[in-house]
Amino acid sequence: MPIGLSIPGFSTKKRFDELTEQEILALAISSEEEDGGIYGAYANKLRNSYPASAAVFDDMAAEENEHRRRLIDLYQKQFGNFIIPLRRENVSGFYARSPVWLIENLGLDRIRQEVGSMENQAHAFYTQAAQRTSDADIRKLLGDLAAAESKHQALAERSFGRHLGAEDRAAEDSVAKRQFILTWVQPGLAGLMDGSVSTLAPIFATAFATQNTWTTFLVGLSASVGAGISMGFTEAAHDDGKISGRGSPVKRGIASGVMTTVGGLGHALPYLIPSFWTATVIALIVVFVELWAIVWIQNRYMETPFFRAAFQVVLGGALVLAAGILIGGS
Repeated sequence: MPIGLSIPGFSTKKRFDELTEQEILALAISSEEEDGGIYGAYANKLRNSYPASAAVFDDMAAEENEHRRRLIDLYQKQFGNFIIPLRRENVSGFYARSPVWLIENLGLDRIRQEVGSMENQAHAFYTQAAQRTSDADIRKLLGDLAAAESKHQALAERSFGRHLGAEDRAAEDSVAKRQFILTWVQPGLAGLMDGSVSTLAPIFATAFATQNTWTTFLVGLSASVGAGISMGFTEAAHDDGKISGRGSPVKRGIASGVMTTVGGLGHALPYLIPSFWTATVIALIVVFVELWAIVWIQNRYMETPFFRAAFQVVLGGALVLAAGILIGGS
């Protein structure tokens, strides 16, 4: 069936084992073009912040372009100048690459890891394709490319070593860590602190005023969800990240909103237990864990001295908790 023909209820894709030698070469050409474009896009994304890593992906793009040139030379020799427009998505069960625009969601380490995955898939393709061809020239080229793809991971490592010395690697890792902290940790920590501390007073005031666990849970739930929505929208709306370099406002909004809600729900959920004192004791234990988790995050990621963080967070939380209990019990 011609690839362009569409019949309702029938697949328009060809199976890999049905491809002719001409179609295998055409598929290999389009695959190399796409992979080269992906590497070029990675390089372009990284060039400003990670110039050494960008140089590595420039090398990879050049290597893919050389493969494409060799494939086209053989295709022209065997089948003429017209190359069948056959792509990965036209072949049933064939591996597909994520759209290039998705690299906006990938960090530096993840992009580096993608190299190995891409080259392993390409190696498997050339190995299977070589086994299905009988033409000596085509089989030789496909076998050579399979061997080349299997060595690409080592090529990438050598390229990283050439372009990325120990100091450059440390500097790029430092930039990546800073970006992670600015985009995820900082807004998430602000949300966790807000949710954990600001909801203490209303939840425990309600608990001690009513001694009704269900009412206390509803107050805690509404306070947590409301605070999460407010914090999330505030974080996302007040800074688009372009000037500050804090990253995607959507990511920051999600981190802040989710952690705010989690921080409040932590000591609201125990009030699903019918027994007031049992629920209150468990809630107080949860508060203790939440406050020390905040201290650990501040010390681990924000490099705040441990004792200073402990003093600020625990003292602040204790004052808010005491205010809630005193107001509720009065």
